[in-house]
Amino acid sequence: MSTIHQRAHDALLQEIEAEVRETQNLTGCASLSGRLMQALRQVPRDAFVPVHLQDAAYQNVPLPIGHRQTISQPYIVALMTELIEPQIDQVVLEIGTGSGYQAAVLSGLVKHVYSLEVVTPLADEAKERLQRLGYHNVSVRTGDGSLGWPEHAPYDAIIVTAASHEVPTALIAQLKPGGVLVMPVGDSRFGQSLRLIRKGADGQLVERDVLPVVFVPLTH
Repeated sequence: MSTIHQRAHDALLQEIEAEVRETQNLTGCASLSGRLMQALRQVPRDAFVPVHLQDAAYQNVPLPIGHRQTISQPYIVALMTELIEPQIDQVVLEIGTGSGYQAAVLSGLVKHVYSLEVVTPLADEAKERLQRLGYHNVSVRTGDGSLGWPEHAPYDAIIVTAASHEVPTALIAQLKPGGVLVMPVGDSRFGQSLRLIRKGADGQLVERDVLPVVFVPLTH
């Protein structure tokens, strides 16, 4: 990472921490764990954006990555990761690989990440990129995210990086009892909300809306 990018990266991490504090009344999250901050520090976001946007890589905004998809705002990546409370022995499912940035952050925090991307070129590029950069505990394939990845279920946590009117039933079924799912629910017309769902040991769900968000739609 260049010196300019390193300074921008450091500034971004400070901005993320500030935004977490400012939104804690909504999210219930007053700070990010030291493990998560270290993971964010170690992942070079400029490696996950198109070449012509690398100078904007460390701005706290979503960026286009082609195929009408985006790389999420870093604050949102951090918040969603914190909300699932990742542990080193866990297996996590991600729906919406995109360029692979969220998966790379998760890679340093959990045992394994299984990531699905519906757009084949993005899935292929992300798989190559993650392997090249050394994130070897991430598996990527093309697939319909609403169906999940049943071969490796149940999952300790599920992160969905695209919005749907409702949480797909297949994802709830693939969530381990005691697990957590985070995804945006709603649409562009009536608004989206980041929803946190906890699955009890008895299979009962406890849900809460965390804060308003804007994500690309979940496609099949």
